[in-house]
Amino acid sequence: MSRIGKVPVQLPAGVKASVKGQEVFVEGSKGKLSFGILPHTSVEVEADKVVVKRDNDSAVSKAMHGTCRARIANMVKGVSEGYVKKLEIQGVGFKASVAGQVVTMILGYAHPCVYNLPAGVKVTVDDSSTKLTVEGIDKNDVGRVAAELRAFYPPEPYKGKGVRYVGEHVVHKEGKTVQ
Repeated sequence: MSRIGKVPVQLPAGVKASVKGQEVFVEGSKGKLSFGILPHTSVEVEADKVVVKRDNDSAVSKAMHGTCRARIANMVKGVSEGYVKKLEIQGVGFKASVAGQVVTMILGYAHPCVYNLPAGVKVTVDDSSTKLTVEGIDKNDVGRVAAELRAFYPPEPYKGKGVRYVGEHVVHKEGKTVQ
């Protein structure tokens, strides 16, 4: 059995899960999420846990077993706790602002970098305008939005300017030297 897939997903207090056809629905205090059951797997909801089973022992079934269980576990965590990614902007004059569902970043280009947020994802900027917090219930959406914001100006290795995850280590290179 898959080491990940065989472990049932525990439902915390206040989280409900249900299976209708080939869809799994999870509802909690932060919102609702749904997920299409992957091929070669089946999902059952018991009293306070969700159990994922597979059809056979083929390699594809084993892969789908663990993946399906992990996706359901991520949904349960998302609707109960939520996901957060933190970014920081480094560079002279670099800053960010949020207006409604639009993030605008000034990153040294001739134009501002504008990003429209998808539904279910919220971005906040601190008072210094250099620290962004991306929050949401869908792990995939939160990670994607954070990666797309970072992609506007990834940290460069010479001066370290750019958008980076909090705690990300950037290896600095030595610049050109005169001989």
